[in-house]
Amino acid sequence: MIDAATISIQYIKKDDFTGSFKGMRYRLAKVGDGMEVVIWPGPYNFIKTPEAKKQRKGFALSIEGKEEAVKWLNEQYELQKTLWDSALN
Repeated sequence: MIDAATISIQYIKKDDFTGSFKGMRYRLAKVGDGMEVVIWPGPYNFIKTPEAKKQRKGFALSIEGKEEAVKWLNEQYELQKTLWDSALN
């Protein structure tokens, strides 16, 4: 699972944070005063992936918002495991 301790809110305030977990790619980015989290199936990066394959959700740009975002990422991994598994093939 994705660990919130590996993601720095200070980093997100300066630049986009990207990562992946078993076929699920994700990006946390500062948008206005908040944070947007985007998930999509691999293997391609954010730019090369069609918009139709991306899922987005907004969170507060704070420690609590980061915790909620990571919880959402882990929930989405479990809920859509078949999608992420197919991205590994």
